[in-house]
Amino acid sequence: MADSEADYAHTTQALLDTAVSAIGGAPRPGQNTMAQAVSKAFHTQRHLAVQAGTGTGKSLAYLVPAIEYAHETNSTVVVSTATIALQNQLVNRDLPRLREALRTQLSRDPSFALIKGRSHYVCLNKLHAPEDLEAQAESLIEPEQLSNMGEQILELRTWAAETDTGDRADLEISVSDLVWKQVSVSAQECVGAKNCPHSQDCFSEKARLRAHDVDIVVTNHSLLAIDSLFDANVLPEHDVVVLDEAHELSDRITAAAADELSATALSMAARRAEKLGAQVEKLLEVIKEWSAELERTQAGRLLTLPTSLLHSSQALRQRIDQCCRTISAAPANEAADHPTRHAERLSLANVLQSHSDCFTRAFESLTAKNSTTDEPDRDVVWVSHDDRRGSVLHIAPLAVSDLLGSHLFARKTVVLTSATLSIGGNFNAMAAHWGLPAGKWDGIDVGTPFHPEKAGILYLPTHLPLPGRDGLSPETLDEIHELIMAVGGRTLGLFSSRSAAVEAAQAMRTRLPFDVLCQGDDATSALIRRFSKEENTCLFGTLSLWQGVDVPGSSCSLVIIDKIPFPRPDDPLLQARKENADQQRRNGFMEVSATHAALLMAQGAGRLLRSIDDRGVVAVLDKRIVLKSYGSFIRASMPSFWRTSDPTVVRGALKRLRP
Repeated sequence: MADSEADYAHTTQALLDTAVSAIGGAPRPGQNTMAQAVSKAFHTQRHLAVQAGTGTGKSLAYLVPAIEYAHETNSTVVVSTATIALQNQLVNRDLPRLREALRTQLSRDPSFALIKGRSHYVCLNKLHAPEDLEAQAESLIEPEQLSNMGEQILELRTWAAETDTGDRADLEISVSDLVWKQVSVSAQECVGAKNCPHSQDCFSEKARLRAHDVDIVVTNHSLLAIDSLFDANVLPEHDVVVLDEAHELSDRITAAAADELSATALSMAARRAEKLGAQVEKLLEVIKEWSAELERTQAGRLLTLPTSLLHSSQALRQRIDQCCRTISAAPANEAADHPTRHAERLSLANVLQSHSDCFTRAFESLTAKNSTTDEPDRDVVWVSHDDRRGSVLHIAPLAVSDLLGSHLFARKTVVLTSATLSIGGNFNAMAAHWGLPAGKWDGIDVGTPFHPEKAGILYLPTHLPLPGRDGLSPETLDEIHELIMAVGGRTLGLFSSRSAAVEAAQAMRTRLPFDVLCQGDDATSALIRRFSKEENTCLFGTLSLWQGVDVPGSSCSLVIIDKIPFPRPDDPLLQARKENADQQRRNGFMEVSATHAALLMAQGAGRLLRSIDDRGVVAVLDKRIVLKSYGSFIRASMPSFWRTSDPTVVRGALKRLRP
């Protein structure tokens, strides 16, 4: 090891030892290994993927070398997460404790700040608009909602005058998403500090100012995407990024790079234009015609626009462009005489332009799809229909690997970490999804101190029928009942669909002497709290429980997975990605469907062991994981539990786990 490498390795270990000792922790080999690998990645400018199982202490393992590197180079390190919960943990617990622990070891106190997207902060320009905010949506909101909406807005105005942050997370009163949308702005709607009459007091701008020149900036994957992919410069200058919860990176980047059009959003923009004096009758008429054509279009991916939808879309874009030009032509001296009205004009012009750009993007994507050139598809366009949102036209990137490869990995040194990155036994699947450049990254699995091979059993029954489309089989329901009876409740049921979760919950409530909670009975957070506190309770649910439950102790001694969670065959985006891989002579099923399922299976199985003393069973009631060729790929993605298909052995083990 070179002297310089030995120096920073020694410094990293010394700082980590100090931090762990100060917070009352104990040395962890995996944490030490990860911290050294992260420090080396920073100093050698090589990307790094780190799988760090539960109990590793991975946040300290990247925060300590990040603080060290920031101090050494007088630069900022960006730490990005997928969830608000982890952001709060870093900013409210981990970083303050590290600041206290390391302040005597460094030349100055470590500093940090949190930056969220603009929609997380109340917008003073919208909140204090001269017209009642509820009037902006009165034509699209049920009358009985308006009174309550007005009361909430008045409460928000009082809160905004008292809060230091303007962050919705700090809001103690309850407000609906609908109300919050009326008092916040997206990045597209924001007129910018130069044009806003409230720029001096803007909470979002204040958060960005606080983040300048700090050592660690904590943000989320979506905002990082906006900063990196669209050169938005919302984050301070930085050369190093740590991506925690990196297993969610592709989905978050996809969402950030996606667009959509709906009659509701377009009509809202038209009503805003009307309040600024624009003649919108013809625009509203064309929106109605376009919406009707969209409703007649079959749900799913579009390879071309039906002629009638194409014509109505072209007509609507022309009307939007015309309205945008009208709105952009501000009266003389409006900026000085009526700054709030002028800011609303600029904001609406941004929104109208984004709607027009969305149409353009869809046209270009479908034109390229049907051209004779060999240019690869960039976007997927599809239509959805539901009772709540109506008909929506969606556009999303076919893949994020090219976007990340050219905009993030080509410009920054990136560390990606999660408890579940080694899919199929290695990092190749995730690296391909991310677009990590070949030969310029390293991967390391630092394990977990929980010894899953001794603490957990993976039960793979082969005597059950194959899962079908008509709900859970009687044999599967019997198996669920017998397993839960053996362990005495204390079961987390992870189901591939809401209908399956509800069916299982209803069946078990008639057969079990234990309480069975089902996602949707109450707020998910409230259900998880009850499940954690009541040892004999069961909790059944779907996707958010696969990834969002942290219940250490005996309350969660059995995790049941009803079937392998392959993506729905009617998911237009994932199916387009699968077809694209097949067309390029790759295995689309393994690359997209099996990888998607394996990642969720790893996350779901990871709900079992959450502390060093935890013991239990993960039961997968889908024998395809044993019988099919892809089964070994999925099993290799899951924790290394001891494996059996013997129901007698498993029930005996579960009975021994009962208090």
